[in-house]
Amino acid sequence: MLKQCQTSRGFTLLELMIVVAVAGILFAVAMPAYQDFVRKGRRAEAREALLRIMQAQERWRSNNVSYSANLVTDLRQTATSADGNYALSISGVSGTGYTATATAQAKQAGDSSCASITVTVAGTSTTYGPTNICWGR
Repeated sequence: MLKQCQTSRGFTLLELMIVVAVAGILFAVAMPAYQDFVRKGRRAEAREALLRIMQAQERWRSNNVSYSANLVTDLRQTATSADGNYALSISGVSGTGYTATATAQAKQAGDSSCASITVTVAGTSTTYGPTNICWGR
């Protein structure tokens, strides 16, 4: 009689543990990069909100002697960005300028390099801050 060879099917526990370890390493490397990518994408929300404030300020200034410090009543803007990732405020208001600020909130609070994004209008010059990175440049 001939002896039949038995072949095993499936994975050993050691092979399975190696796959799990490799997947864990890949996840540990990819997750922070993904979160950083998402934070950078949310910065567009702050930029859009600040640009809306700039437009509203120019409309207000065309009918008044100075810019407005009242974001909600005079400019008819919300105090937070569209998805709530930034709190919006206006400071340093005068007849010739102001500073509008978007401060990171909630999920976006981990964005340490752009925790506060600003636009400053002073006469005929406009300054975007704190760095060009925050403005996608």
